[in-house]
Amino acid sequence: MRSIELVFDGSTDSLIRADWARLQAAGLPSLAAHTSPSNSPHITLAAGADLQVNGDGPWQALPMDITFSGAIVFPAGQGKYVLARAVLLTAPLLDLHRCLHHDLSGALPLTLPGAWTPHVTISRRIPGHHLGTAMDLLDLRLEGQCTGARLWDSSTRAISPLGGMA
Repeated sequence: MRSIELVFDGSTDSLIRADWARLQAAGLPSLAAHTSPSNSPHITLAAGADLQVNGDGPWQALPMDITFSGAIVFPAGQGKYVLARAVLLTAPLLDLHRCLHHDLSGALPLTLPGAWTPHVTISRRIPGHHLGTAMDLLDLRLEGQCTGARLWDSSTRAISPLGGMA
């Protein structure tokens, strides 16, 4: 699987990691437990096993201000969920996403314009009965800045900077 991701400036990255740490300290599933150097807070713009970037990308739009607009929950198996920060859809973010997909092939349908839900994952596979506790630990009123983009290739475990200050 390959993905193209927006990454954050240092202070936004630290705030998201603080969410991870609060969940972990409370004994809840958290991305803080995933200590790989490639694990950092990000917004996935596109993903797919056959993802191919056919152009330079819209990285001149970076840095870009981002506003988080609360929490979002996705199903992740029986009784388990993904807990994430929702990202407010703004014209600049939608433009960047649309321009990227203009020169892209192999993206999964859920990452295409019109179907994409921008978010930053906080916890994977959290039991449903712990969602309320987890959400109470998060400070969901947060603004930040995306300063770079990267390509993540899970088969080679390689990160390649694409633009900005990744």
